[in-house]
Amino acid sequence: MTVSDAMAERIGDDLESALSRFSDEITRIEVHFSDENAGGSGGSDKRCMIEARFAGARPAAVTHHAAAAGEACSGAVHRLKALLGSRYERSHSHKGGDSIRHLEVREGLS
Repeated sequence: MTVSDAMAERIGDDLESALSRFSDEITRIEVHFSDENAGGSGGSDKRCMIEARFAGARPAAVTHHAAAAGEACSGAVHRLKALLGSRYERSHSHKGGDSIRHLEVREGLS
């Protein structure tokens, strides 16, 4: 499946705006398109797979199927953003934060 230069530019812009929060951590992004029903007609036969690679971490990959390549790409970008957001929150959210057991006790309070 061939992607036009305009579409490639739009995909790059979509990825850049959606993943700007993670830009310091991402080392490489690969986008793959395929037409799973080449030559035939039918529903959601366009597939977009996006893989994001990180320094010192395992890559993240998502896939989305749609009737048109643009829709497949938009869906995959949305899924990747959600996946990275979830992964980022888990890696930066630490259990054992402030709790009532760790608060300083002040004398003389009634």
